[in-house]
Amino acid sequence: MSTLGIFEAKNRLSELVERAARGEEIIITRRGEQVARLVPPQAPDALAQARALARRIRKSRAGQPLGSGGASIRDLIEEGRR
Repeated sequence: MSTLGIFEAKNRLSELVERAARGEEIIITRRGEQVARLVPPQAPDALAQARALARRIRKSRAGQPLGSGGASIRDLIEEGRR
């Protein structure tokens, strides 16, 4: 973890962003007090990604008929019980 003043951070922003992208945490101070932190991006949560994908699939399928006859989900469930 590195600490540097706001003036220096402003002058070296591109470099600091690259360092944060590689996993380093950088603290930025103003007059000796912490005012900001540059942190690496978090890895995407696999469960959250799966849920988002399921939502997109449901949204894209809304109003689309099921099967060739346009059966409802209830019809398909009942057919499976026979």
